[in-house]
Amino acid sequence: MSGRRQKNQLELAFMAEDTGEAPRAAIEGTESLAAERGTESPAIGERLMEEVCERENCKQALKRVKANKGSPGVDGMTVNDLTGYLKQHWPAIREQLLSGTYRPQPVKRVEIPKPDGGVRKLGIPTVLDRFIQQAVMQVLQRKWDRTFSEHSYGFRPGRSAHQAVDAAQKYIAEGCRWCVDLDLEKFFDRVSHDKLMAKLAERVSDKRVLKLVRAFLTAGVMEGGLVSPVDEGTPQGGPLSPLLSNIVLDEFDRELERRGLRFARYADDCNVYVRSRRAGERVMESLKRFITTKLKLKVNEQKSAVARPWERKFLGFSFTNTGVPKRRIAPKAAGRFRERVRGLTRRTRGVSVERMAQDLARYLRGWIGYFGRCETPSVLEGLEQWTRRRLRSAIWKQWKRGPTRFAELRKRGVGKVLAAQTAGSAHGPWRLADSPGLHIALPNAYFDSLGIPRLTVRS
Repeated sequence: MSGRRQKNQLELAFMAEDTGEAPRAAIEGTESLAAERGTESPAIGERLMEEVCERENCKQALKRVKANKGSPGVDGMTVNDLTGYLKQHWPAIREQLLSGTYRPQPVKRVEIPKPDGGVRKLGIPTVLDRFIQQAVMQVLQRKWDRTFSEHSYGFRPGRSAHQAVDAAQKYIAEGCRWCVDLDLEKFFDRVSHDKLMAKLAERVSDKRVLKLVRAFLTAGVMEGGLVSPVDEGTPQGGPLSPLLSNIVLDEFDRELERRGLRFARYADDCNVYVRSRRAGERVMESLKRFITTKLKLKVNEQKSAVARPWERKFLGFSFTNTGVPKRRIAPKAAGRFRERVRGLTRRTRGVSVERMAQDLARYLRGWIGYFGRCETPSVLEGLEQWTRRRLRSAIWKQWKRGPTRFAELRKRGVGKVLAAQTAGSAHGPWRLADSPGLHIALPNAYFDSLGIPRLTVRS
């Protein structure tokens, strides 16, 4: 079946909200099913699930899930399998959603290492559940997002981590040179289901949507072939979890606004900016009480602190201690960069220079997209020079020893005497990577030709 024909057939399956005989029959059939079970068709104000199942919303959700890719859940279904599965089963799935009988499958437990040590536990839903979560999230977000605090930047349309960092920089420039850095301990694992559902019920009257969201929260986790129940937390890994986290922390945002505090929050990463240490310590203690008693969450004492902004990091950035603060890359973020580049340019990887350059370029483009906003060029220049030296060292190792190295140097424009001195040197690859001979043989332009982007913008 051609891709166009498959797409058209799938769109027909998503036509339940359009006018016409077939869609009307689908709606009437669902209402008849509800009547048989002794339930009433939802009122107009309670028809949120109909919006979830609406064709354009589902098409958008499918497009997003496919774009995000990701690994299969417990059923093994891949993102590429989803379109065909929906084409065949969507009418039945839609009926279950509208009648409130849909049951999500358990999430698959996946552990990924954290940059600062330890592991982050993710819960990967099946691709079908990711699709349904995405469809629900889109409807809830359209109704909820415009009511969130202007100081909340995480997982929201038109907002970004860069905007949060800009806000923090502005507060510091205005004289708030003390930072209350709050870290919520295992936030996504500790969210109270009852408190979250109570918040949702304040604005969502469609019982089917509430029931579905709770079902996603309590679907359980499969680990080692066994399913464990879940009685708290919003599993990281599904499209719905970020929005639910913002709903939970909106109460926190409102409390900070009520107190007139300057703050920026991105998901569970929140910094408050004040003018003195004494004010910072007072704010820290009162906010810890609020988080513990009102939100039923816990502050990580080891990672939270009242300190100067240039002594802390916020979303990978820190700031200079100058009259006009500048964004700089936080030391830990720079360390993670070096660690990743070391892995990609490891001399024992056993890949060609072209493959090494391709992998490195892919990583650097993403890194530049985020950290390129650093306002301390010397740091970027240092990382750029260090990266090229790593590459020269790896290439020198590949050239092996003796005549091969001499021939490579001569072929690349190095004079006979210098080439002989370099090839015969007893120094190791790292030392020679900074030698005149290798700078001539492997100039910056050579790495440009391999497609490796520069970290700095040069005129």
